[in-house]
Amino acid sequence: MNQVSTTRDYAHHVSGGDRAPAAMIERHSPATGRLVARFAEGTAADAAAAIAEAREAFDNGPWPQMTGMERAAVVRRWADLIEENLERLARIEVDEVGKPIRQARGDLRNVVSLTHFAAGLAMQMHGETYTNLGPQKAGWIHREPVGVVGMIIPWNFPALIFAQKVPFALAAGCTVVVKPSEFTSGTALELARLGKLAGLPDGTLSVVTGYGDPVGETIVKSPEVDFVSFTGSTAVGRRILANSAETLKRVSLELGGKSANIVFADADLDDAIDGSLYGIFYNQGECCCSATRLLVDEKIADDFVERLVARARTLKLGDVHADDADVGAMISDKHFDKVCSYLARGKAEGATLRLGGEAGAQADGLFVQPTIFDNVTRDMTIFREEIFGPVLSIIRFKDQDEAVRLANDTAYGLASSLWTKNFDTAHQITPKLRSGSVWINTTIDGAPQMPFGGYKASGFGREMGQAGFDEFTNIKTVFAHLGKREPYYPSKG
Repeated sequence: MNQVSTTRDYAHHVSGGDRAPAAMIERHSPATGRLVARFAEGTAADAAAAIAEAREAFDNGPWPQMTGMERAAVVRRWADLIEENLERLARIEVDEVGKPIRQARGDLRNVVSLTHFAAGLAMQMHGETYTNLGPQKAGWIHREPVGVVGMIIPWNFPALIFAQKVPFALAAGCTVVVKPSEFTSGTALELARLGKLAGLPDGTLSVVTGYGDPVGETIVKSPEVDFVSFTGSTAVGRRILANSAETLKRVSLELGGKSANIVFADADLDDAIDGSLYGIFYNQGECCCSATRLLVDEKIADDFVERLVARARTLKLGDVHADDADVGAMISDKHFDKVCSYLARGKAEGATLRLGGEAGAQADGLFVQPTIFDNVTRDMTIFREEIFGPVLSIIRFKDQDEAVRLANDTAYGLASSLWTKNFDTAHQITPKLRSGSVWINTTIDGAPQMPFGGYKASGFGREMGQAGFDEFTNIKTVFAHLGKREPYYPSKG
């Protein structure tokens, strides 16, 4: 079968089991309109119960007291179970997100890799020792789990971003409460159940579904939560940061973006065309690091754009369960309308529409045609604001300095891409780009070992890699005096 045929009903996953809901949220596939899942509509009490169990599990449970090897073994078994269930999880993502099946499978393969990598980090968690402080002094640094972690997961990569956060926190010895998007809660719940099968103790990982208010708000404001990790919009990130101030808890924010994709005249143009299409139309543009602003060297721009548009015309919308689908549906009616409003704005402000610009032809799905605007200027809305859809804006540049100015001319700073065969160019430009990631001759790329995060309005903190693991730890300094101490206030008697 091409789809998961039945509607899935989910309760909250709390204390290693299911907590019965008072009300349910229905989720219809944005690609087909079919009812695919019902999620528990969480309350503040549901969130508080999960937090209390996570607090108890951290303060008195076995998980933080296990050795790194023991935690690694559980997380590694979890990764194996995810791999065994990969196809089913991928099809749940297709149903709930509306993304093409081959992209969902790729997401889940990355989930497996991230979880295995996090297991390895659990074994390597260590402090530092200083033995050269003097004959009677010694110092060492403990690295400890930060405590109870609240995580708020977005709808565009529900399983992948879950895996960029949760296994790393668990590997460090933390306990975790997850609030997934009300649109796409299925894989978070399924992954939590697999974690229980792998051996995660009760209270170590809970998932409470529902809306940001009250579930997310309760997590962020709770004094029992030590750290909050959020991925989502910059507007919501600001609200989370303000709410966290009441308890002065640590916060990691991975927010919006308006990434630049810079193509120089000496690039491999076939690679650059393919990468430019991937950078904007992958996950139907619903990606915080989408390469939405294409900056092209004016010496090659006319030919490059013609070839790009021709390739883009071949992309396929439609049956997201088909292996050859390229572009999926928008996540919701509201978001569909928002993206369409940017199409209208681009036309009204004078950009040259080269492709698309309309909704798709599927009557039951929230599809937007792959859209390319040329001759965009810096003052246009589509150049400045995050659209989060399959809409590409092209602007031409004269030289390297202008390319850098255009790339940095944004409130965001999540990622940048550049295409050139000249190593000097790549080496000179990379430190000038104000973004947390720079991709050279590739885009939206990486590995579990490589951290990811932003500058400026794209947030702060890192996910993945050693840096992403360290986010979930505290540093404790221990300083000891050996032998009898020389008195500071000698006896005068």
